[in-house]
Amino acid sequence: MSRSRFRTAALIIVLAACVFTAACTNLLEDSIEVITPHVSAPFERPPIEQISISNLEEFTELLLELIETHEADTTLRYQNFDNDDVQEEINRISSEIMENHPIAVYAVANISLTATRLVAYFEIEIEIEFKRSEEQVQSIITASTQRYMMTQLLEIMSRHEEEAVILTSLQLTREEIIERIIEIYYQNPRRIVMLPFVTVEMFPEEGDDRILEIRFGYTESSEMLRLYAGNLDMYVRQNAGRAVGDTDAEVLLSLVEILMASTVFNEAMAGTINMHGPPNFAATAFGALVRGSAVGEGFAMAFKALCDELRFESRVVLGYMGDTVHAWNIVALDGYYYHIDVAMCVVEGLEVAFLKTDADFEEFYEWDRENTQICNGPLTLYDIIKEEDPLNPEDPGGSAGEPTTGDGQTGDDTAGADMTGDGGGNTGEED
Repeated sequence: MSRSRFRTAALIIVLAACVFTAACTNLLEDSIEVITPHVSAPFERPPIEQISISNLEEFTELLLELIETHEADTTLRYQNFDNDDVQEEINRISSEIMENHPIAVYAVANISLTATRLVAYFEIEIEIEFKRSEEQVQSIITASTQRYMMTQLLEIMSRHEEEAVILTSLQLTREEIIERIIEIYYQNPRRIVMLPFVTVEMFPEEGDDRILEIRFGYTESSEMLRLYAGNLDMYVRQNAGRAVGDTDAEVLLSLVEILMASTVFNEAMAGTINMHGPPNFAATAFGALVRGSAVGEGFAMAFKALCDELRFESRVVLGYMGDTVHAWNIVALDGYYYHIDVAMCVVEGLEVAFLKTDADFEEFYEWDRENTQICNGPLTLYDIIKEEDPLNPEDPGGSAGEPTTGDGQTGDDTAGADMTGDGGGNTGEED
């Protein structure tokens, strides 16, 4: 190549380089940005937080805990390589719990367990189907003593709730539980407006520990009964506050007269009632004090409510007058016990049924005398009103003697004695 051609080629190369450099400079000066769209990575489920156990005892404890806390689904790791029959073992444990554990029998419909062997452990999936709500499970009351159970039942019945669920080791029959509920009602006429219908279910039927599902049926809603209870409490306080007298006997007479003046005896209703504790307001303290109409049981419940307010020891006696279902009261006064039938005071007069002895009542009345205190006090109506007894003018005050206890024993300290008739005290009653 000649020298002139070489120079020409070199010049062309230099010019090309200058053009390329200028183009690059312009490109950088314009700051052109290129944006590449983000492509999401394939979705991956986050790892399940798993519980690890190493033996079947831990599995049993965990399963019971899940039931008690109302947990429906759980996955766990069983890190034990010495047992290949894991599925069989956990199924056996589940069946035993479903048959024998009270909360499981009460609350669980089914337990589904799946054990899968992986490289280093078993994965166990647990699915629990509940037949009771979480609220029901959490509301279970544990009662180890009968006294505590009675106290809890009183609180539930005072709120007129429709259900009580109690876990207990007390070996009580359905009949015994219902009897205790009836006792609570008659001991607390001021707090419980009406005796409910009661049904009892046990889970399991037999065993050291059982859950008692007690259902209460009312003829009115719980909300309405709570409203009635508030009204009743007000009437009890108002009427008891009107009582007057210089002695306890005079105050008791005043309470009877207040009730006589405010309440009529519902004779028509009395003829239709053939059992104690009917779901009828005429047989309640509410019917007597608030509505002003009652049968014998309603008068007796109202009188006990008034006595409770003024701290007089009293009880409601369930029995018969002739062939008619009837109820009245026994009260403690100055170390003695007396019958008072306010309903018959309304119908026949105070002299017929106020401060009466067993001997006075035994001809026309029938009651469980083995489980009630002996009534043999010397005081009469005429001792209080300072008038002569027209039936016994020579001995208006009766034959005074030593006060006796409920079993016929003499003594001076019986005014605060047990009035329940079973020696157990007025369990569950609050002053």
